[in-house]
Amino acid sequence: MCAADNSSANQNENQEKTGNLKIAATTSHRNQLSEKTENRLKDSASPYLRSAAHQPIDWYEWGQEAFAKAQKEDKPMLLDIGAVWCHWCHVIDRESYENPVIAQIINQHYVPVKVDRDERPDVDSRYQAAISAISGQGGWPLTGFLMPDGKPFFGGTYFPPEDQFGRPGFRRVLLAVAESYKSKRADLVRAAESLAEGVAQQEMFTGAHGKFDVEVVDSQVRSITQLFDIKNGGFGKAPKFPHCSAIDLILERYQQTKERHLLAMAEATLEKMACGGVYDQLAGGFHRYSVDEKWLVPHFEKMSYDNSELLKNYLHAWQATKNAFVRETAEGIVGWVNQDLSDQANGGFFASQDADYSLDDDGDYFTWTLEELRAALTPEEARAMELRYDVEAHGEMHHNPSKNVLWIARDAAEIAESLKMDEVSVRLTIARTKTKMLEARLPRPTPFIDKTMYVSWNAMFVSAYLEASRTLTGDITKECRAFALKTLDRMLRESWTEEQGFGHRIGGPALRGSLDDQVFGVMALLDAYEATLDAKYFQAAQRTMDIAIEKYGDAEGGGFFDRPSDAPPMGGLDVRRKPFQDSPTPGANSVAAMALTRVHAYSGEQKYYDWAKKTLEAFAGIAPQFGMFAATYGLAATLFANHPIQVVITGAGGDAEAQKLEEAANSVFRFGKAVLRVKPAVNAEHLPLALRETLPHLPPDKVNALVCFGNTCMPPTNEPERLKALLENGVAGAAGQ
Repeated sequence: MCAADNSSANQNENQEKTGNLKIAATTSHRNQLSEKTENRLKDSASPYLRSAAHQPIDWYEWGQEAFAKAQKEDKPMLLDIGAVWCHWCHVIDRESYENPVIAQIINQHYVPVKVDRDERPDVDSRYQAAISAISGQGGWPLTGFLMPDGKPFFGGTYFPPEDQFGRPGFRRVLLAVAESYKSKRADLVRAAESLAEGVAQQEMFTGAHGKFDVEVVDSQVRSITQLFDIKNGGFGKAPKFPHCSAIDLILERYQQTKERHLLAMAEATLEKMACGGVYDQLAGGFHRYSVDEKWLVPHFEKMSYDNSELLKNYLHAWQATKNAFVRETAEGIVGWVNQDLSDQANGGFFASQDADYSLDDDGDYFTWTLEELRAALTPEEARAMELRYDVEAHGEMHHNPSKNVLWIARDAAEIAESLKMDEVSVRLTIARTKTKMLEARLPRPTPFIDKTMYVSWNAMFVSAYLEASRTLTGDITKECRAFALKTLDRMLRESWTEEQGFGHRIGGPALRGSLDDQVFGVMALLDAYEATLDAKYFQAAQRTMDIAIEKYGDAEGGGFFDRPSDAPPMGGLDVRRKPFQDSPTPGANSVAAMALTRVHAYSGEQKYYDWAKKTLEAFAGIAPQFGMFAATYGLAATLFANHPIQVVITGAGGDAEAQKLEEAANSVFRFGKAVLRVKPAVNAEHLPLALRETLPHLPPDKVNALVCFGNTCMPPTNEPERLKALLENGVAGAAGQ
């Protein structure tokens, strides 16, 4: 366990960005190219695709134009899938796609297509499955060789320009594949057909269907427990990812069973992560993952979807533990997002921040040499922070051994003892010098922030910010609530229609939505309804859920496909896919089951219950094998079996006793719990039937708390401690009956 005394320096101060943000690894090389011109990617809505506009390659975006050209000219297609935040994507760009010799080979023998995986997750997921089957590797950049109809026959990830790293050189691969396409066409056609059939078969989840049994959660909790790293926190070995749904699942199971080891697992994991280099110790926010098992050296990109789900984890753990360090980490995430990853004026959360500002660095913006630290601080401050963050002459970064990743190596008491100072002075020094170090970091070249706003990721953050508004205290609660609602209103205004539900992107050219956009959107809308009791949010949630059933649902087999039934053809891998695994975001079918369960709780309509059950049954046969990697399924199963918990607080607006009850209800973590503030003038038409039947018997202006789940409401109480006890103990037993 690292120090729990991480004094809360204001993460928002003195963080004005200097200069224009740059797309990593393109600007410095663009001017070096003697080739003419910008290619057709120059007008793309994707920053990642635009970053390749200067390359001497005749790139196409994914679409019918590229397929038509390949078929007309009888050429194979070269598919490059990457992302603006992806370091090795920019490496292959510079080494190969900006190389005139390699570019000439590509233009002569291929129809090249570049895809932004954030913009087109449907394309990425299918070709990841196919190329992984060929090469045993997945990830980005994904390099695929396709027949003119889009069926893949060969591929891999990163290829160096010439033979090295035990990998064949890209130039040699390009020429060899082009020759095979001419001389061994029949073999390639057979391979492509076989691979397409294999991917389609894989996506059918043969044997997945089964009878729903909530005991599946037991097997998932056992899987999580077996993978827990007792020494370092987290699950499994390096590289280490957060596994946010797994953390929430063991927290909820702890609330049900009071098994202390479950709480200890969650708390230790969150503390170790927050102490490590995977957390930005100066500005807040988490990097994508750690390359080592100790959480020390991260891949430095920061993703929206990681930080929204981790924010929920830290909020839930704060409710369960009252650990101040856990709360401060949650506040640190909010501070960084407000400063860097959001459009505060208009609403909306940006997609990501790059790891690097050029290809010649690896997290240089975030890391420190001993000399840089000493230059920013007084000698006394420097001595304390060298101990605090383990800053030495030789650091952890392989490309620049003098660079140190900041991580909390010592708490204030240890530093005070080492330097013969009093502990209070050390705490003040830590708070003061964090701000000074952040100020010293700001003038450095800043990694690019992708200001694209994707609906699913924004919906996840809307839910997280509304959770923060209920869980934290002070001004941050009002700020989080207001910004979440501003963002959701923008999503509805710019990206939602009665006919199609949510699109995939907020602003810019319209992009058809996916299952993720619909189901995360429903969850955000329900969260907003619970926060405001404004019927417009519930009505939009119900309509979006209906669209998901109509256009994405599998009425025969249960569950949902990732693309709507009326979506245009995709190409050679136009297979129907049901996303289940949590990778990298919570599995969309499990989220759909949760959304259906919650809509049913308010509407009482049987079809939502039936669809939730069918969705859970569609994967019941394989959920135990997926274990931790489908922990969202465990959360959905828990919510479905135990029913969502609603806590209704009555009484006039501004009533101090009602406020105390509301605070008590919000202080307890129960997954899927809603706290509904019903004032005398509030329209409660969409509340669950049991509540609608019970509320008229309670004086509307008298303060009471009513706890309901399913068709049952427990006796009302006006005692905050009694309410907390009901949520922590009474509901767990009653709901499971």
